[in-house]
Amino acid sequence: MKLVIATANAGKAKEFREMLGAGPRRFFGGDAERFEWSDLSAHRDIPVAEETGGTFRANACLKASYYAKKLESWALADDSGLVVDALDGAPGVLSARWAQVNNTGKGDADNNATLLAQLADVPDDRRAARFVCVLALADRDGRIVLTTQDSVEGTILHAPRGANGFGYDPLFFFAPYDKTAAELSPEQKHAISHRGKALRRMKALLEETTR
Repeated sequence: MKLVIATANAGKAKEFREMLGAGPRRFFGGDAERFEWSDLSAHRDIPVAEETGGTFRANACLKASYYAKKLESWALADDSGLVVDALDGAPGVLSARWAQVNNTGKGDADNNATLLAQLADVPDDRRAARFVCVLALADRDGRIVLTTQDSVEGTILHAPRGANGFGYDPLFFFAPYDKTAAELSPEQKHAISHRGKALRRMKALLEETTR
């Protein structure tokens, strides 16, 4: 059975490839091994889904349903972002477009610079934040079959550190590792990240439903 990892974000697609593995490109093990996966890099002719939802879950479901129907395939979609307490939960679902909506540029570097400017006067003890990920699995008809959500806690630094990862990773500090997400190896990051945990939850639910 075919499954599309429905993300147009190159950084997310790379992480899914790392977590799901290469070889025959099987999706999970056990009974759930019936899924063989690809990602949107194999379907560049499909217009990108518009993310009009007001929550991570709404956007994940929207994307999963859209790509499932477009490609007549099962689809697993991710919607995720950064939630900063001092900004009342922003950037949230606007994380990837934060500089754009603030008219300060476009892309990861500008998003990071915009966030740092907004937090410039916020002391260290009030810079708590978390990455949140929601995954949604849709069948070929676009019906949402399963969703999972997870998160990881951290703090926002005053300057970027590290060259790995993407998005806000250089600013997001994990105290247990004394590193930013951009300083972690892929294996370390996937073990504790919001996306890694949400994917493992999805695996567990999928294997329960296919027994």
